[in-house]
Amino acid sequence: MERRLRGVIAAIATPIDASFEPDVERFGRLANYLLGNGCDALNVLGTTGEATSFSRAQRMRVMTAAAKHADASRMMVGTGAAALDDAIALTRHAAELGFAGALILPPFYYKGVGDEGVLRYFQSIAEANTSPAISIYLYHYPALSGVPFTPTLVEKLVRQNPGRIVGLKDSSGDMAYAKSIADAHSELAVFPSTEAILLEARAGQFAGCISATANLNSAFCARAFRQGDAAAHANAVAIRKLFDGKALVAGVKAGVAHIMDDPAFATPMPPLSVWSSADRRELAHDLSALRAVL
Repeated sequence: MERRLRGVIAAIATPIDASFEPDVERFGRLANYLLGNGCDALNVLGTTGEATSFSRAQRMRVMTAAAKHADASRMMVGTGAAALDDAIALTRHAAELGFAGALILPPFYYKGVGDEGVLRYFQSIAEANTSPAISIYLYHYPALSGVPFTPTLVEKLVRQNPGRIVGLKDSSGDMAYAKSIADAHSELAVFPSTEAILLEARAGQFAGCISATANLNSAFCARAFRQGDAAAHANAVAIRKLFDGKALVAGVKAGVAHIMDDPAFATPMPPLSVWSSADRRELAHDLSALRAVL
């Protein structure tokens, strides 16, 4: 089992080429930039990484490149899939590459499924991945998955898989939910999906954050989490607010393109659309102004 992650974790974007294939060289550049500029770790192939828009083979290629270009022990990787066999294979690949953990969505196509079905899914993944074993982080994102990790289900999963489930990423935006899981399970590393909680996380209730916008504000996030720097925290939150009411994944990729000075980073996978030129220019202006104090 790998070490547990904590701190500032960017849900790293996945650049693509003109053929809609993952651009692993650009991915490596971005991964090393983020790990060298405030990120304690990375979440590879999460929602911001557009995991569910890639095939199993493509996802494995990104995972292999990530482990080649950066320290796999500082990364968790999204391995959830609607098909159990895909989830098992992706999780096994992550374990073999030495990733610190697998971040796993519940099976997300059928809605209204009972706890028993989700328990069988996770038990099958855990039992198929024991040599080497890999730590499992639950990915709670009911707005997209349609299948919530209710407190009761989390309790059952932890009890059924002792020592294997070590954390939970909460992308629901419901801080009461995140706090309830953290309070009930001191053994779990709970990561809300916003940097707004970083000062609060310093007290220990949360393990940190896993954020899409940490692609753009990681240095501010690091100063907030490690030093309690309120001004840096305010700037981190201000950068996140640039995306309020807007398409987040494509917007983050537009921001990455600006920061990396490479327009190729801006293109998302279909069905997501590239931000308009006007929106990208406005974002570049606002990001430059907020990041000028770095």
